[in-house]
Amino acid sequence: MIRLLNICVIAALFVAAAYVYKIKYESTQRAEQVAKLRAEIRREHDAIATLRAEWSRLDSPARIQELAKRHLALRPIEQRQFDRLDQLPDRPSDLVPPGVSDPIGFLIALPELSETPTASVTPPAAKR
Repeated sequence: MIRLLNICVIAALFVAAAYVYKIKYESTQRAEQVAKLRAEIRREHDAIATLRAEWSRLDSPARIQELAKRHLALRPIEQRQFDRLDQLPDRPSDLVPPGVSDPIGFLIALPELSETPTASVTPPAAKR
């Protein structure tokens, strides 16, 4: 009887040791996963910081002004380019009736509306 009890205790000891080893192995794997994720997060934060710095450099007003001077034929604003508010033309009428669920589709479906001005700038007169 004591021998059987000793064998059962030794078997339970081996099972407990195997279970403890399994838990240790899984915890080591999880710790490695956490370390990898932290390293990946650190790399992503560094990449974000680099992109923000590059965006700030690209978005600087001095750089944009230099590019505008180089690539656009802009001239200073002249006094005659301004007008009084009462000289502005009337707002165009609504082309799409209220309640239409797809206003862009409505405009595309009616080709006769393509000649209607949609802004305060009138279209140039047709050449004869």
